[in-house]
Amino acid sequence: MKQLLAYLFCFFFAMGFSQEKQVSSSYLDVNYFSGNIALHNDDILHLITGHPEGFIFSWNKKTFGNKEWEQRFGYPDYGISFAYQDLKNDVLGNNYSIYGHVNFYFLNRHAFLRLGQGIAFTTNPYDEDSNHKNIAFGSKFMSSTYAMINYKRERIFDRFGLQAGLSLIHYSNANVKAPNTSVNSITFNVGITYNLDDENHEFIKTVTKEKFTEPIKFNLAFRSGINESDIIGSGQFPFYVFSGYADKRINQKSALQFGTDVFFSNFLKELIYYKSIAFPEENVKGEEDYKRVGIFAGHELFINKLSLVTQYGYYVYYPYDFEGKTYIRIGLKRYFGEKWFGAITLKSHGARAEAVEFGIGVRL
Repeated sequence: MKQLLAYLFCFFFAMGFSQEKQVSSSYLDVNYFSGNIALHNDDILHLITGHPEGFIFSWNKKTFGNKEWEQRFGYPDYGISFAYQDLKNDVLGNNYSIYGHVNFYFLNRHAFLRLGQGIAFTTNPYDEDSNHKNIAFGSKFMSSTYAMINYKRERIFDRFGLQAGLSLIHYSNANVKAPNTSVNSITFNVGITYNLDDENHEFIKTVTKEKFTEPIKFNLAFRSGINESDIIGSGQFPFYVFSGYADKRINQKSALQFGTDVFFSNFLKELIYYKSIAFPEENVKGEEDYKRVGIFAGHELFINKLSLVTQYGYYVYYPYDFEGKTYIRIGLKRYFGEKWFGAITLKSHGARAEAVEFGIGVRL
């Protein structure tokens, strides 16, 4: 289950762009990075002992506007990245990651924002007997996200160029298995680019600004997965989420959403029972309902067959207090035809992840 998260992210990413027929042009870049682990949780203070460093090696495919979405998003690149990171702590070990990524350009294409999502392997995860101090990584395989903002100049010398900037690298198994305090690294990176083609190609400019209208669409979605509470060894349990919402496209790129979620979280049922026995001072009876109902507002950014979803929710039925009455959902959807979609989303309460949700749905 843990491996499926990033495999499917990469699959959605590849499927979203695999049918593009355009002028072929690509380049490689390799970046060295070094920085610090951010103290987002006091519990990981003992794990911050040095300045993590590593490298990111990437292959990038350029777009030139053969598809309308490429023009609307400023001719982004997409590709695959491999990363190695030495976390400078024997307890944490070293991480190896692979990602699918997209580069969005600005400042006359001299700067870009890269967003990557994938899977990471850690060499020294939590073990009750041999590595009980590693409360950051509860499993060997985790999801990983990285963001990079760089200033870049290509072809400074023949096909070689330079780039430099900042990167944020995040590792988490999203509470699929405890413990999971996660790690965020804030780093400075510098790198070299190498174009695989002799020359650049011309960008196609055919899209003009035009008014876009679409009626309100109604969506039904079902999400599921497994997760565990923060109590180590409490067990992994399935959860089920039923969602219904309306969306309204406000332009070619964006839609606004409003709807409701119904949560059946079996890990919460187990946690309520555990609290009622182990912590009588918390006045948990053990009979509290583990189900929750939320309403949410959201935004969907359409990029070809892929879309990026962000939602902010509030529980209107909340019989047991678990990490607050608001929640956040962020993730990817991949459309198959005009109506059906698959989705992988992360649900969290602020910076505390609750679950990775694998979903299917229909947009009517």
